[in-house]
Amino acid sequence: MTKLSLLLAVALFSCAPPRSAGRVATGTVREIPFELRHGKVAVPVRVDSSRVRWLLLDTGMGFDGVLLYEAIPDSGFLARAISVRIPGAGTGEPARGLMAESASFRVGPVAFAGQRLVCLTDSLMSGFPSDGVLGYTLFGHWVVELDYDRMTITLHEPGGFKPDSTWTRLPLTLHKNSMPWVKLRASIGGEEAVELDCYLDLPEFETIVFLVRDNAKFKLPDGLAPSYLGRGLSGDISGWKGRVAEIALDTFRFENVAASFAPDEARSKQEGADAVIGGGLLNRFNTVYDYANGRLYIRPNKRK
Repeated sequence: MTKLSLLLAVALFSCAPPRSAGRVATGTVREIPFELRHGKVAVPVRVDSSRVRWLLLDTGMGFDGVLLYEAIPDSGFLARAISVRIPGAGTGEPARGLMAESASFRVGPVAFAGQRLVCLTDSLMSGFPSDGVLGYTLFGHWVVELDYDRMTITLHEPGGFKPDSTWTRLPLTLHKNSMPWVKLRASIGGEEAVELDCYLDLPEFETIVFLVRDNAKFKLPDGLAPSYLGRGLSGDISGWKGRVAEIALDTFRFENVAASFAPDEARSKQEGADAVIGGGLLNRFNTVYDYANGRLYIRPNKRK
């Protein structure tokens, strides 16, 4: 497989754990190193005494715990697991997996307990340059600062982050499956820009993915090329690639932007979304995600 895009929208609505889980279990160090793998934020995770696995940090993962692309050998996991179906982006059937509760793991030096552990039992995600994803364990309980200049994630206590004047604050709302949404303005072909409702998908490599449907707020540009856009937990996604005249996130403007266009029913499980803001845009800023107070702080980094 040459296309290593990961398009995850994990949704286990029927068995979501209590929101009180996910706090640091031991220790006082709350700084986690990360790497960029194919432009995606990957953190080192050790489940029980297993080898280190590199998991993608996913803003759209709405439960406390980790999703691994394969089972952990000799961990006792199978003895306490139940079968589950795991829906996500794509046009096929949801992925198959096994799920157990009350797992423990470490993300870098930070320890967590009382977590959900989900392992895929099919080969849907084989070939990807990572071992799985995690998200709400961090985003749901902390103010999460991603510093791309230092390649570190800092977990601030709720209310503990005090931004200075170098940060721009954007309103952020949580929708289905605790997915974070923000506003963005876009001019597809040079016309007056329109305001779009977008959700943030940190593992998405693209800068922006416009969601195509009958009542879309934008018109498709000329010259789009049919393209394979990646794979989600419900299969492959095809669409189109091209360029748009301009997008703007608050006062930060980007011109002649490479963009993808995907059928809404295949790419998004978020009703009413106009577009998906991916890591290709988010990683141009150092960012602070404050889910509890509905705020996203951004500041240009060296990648801008």
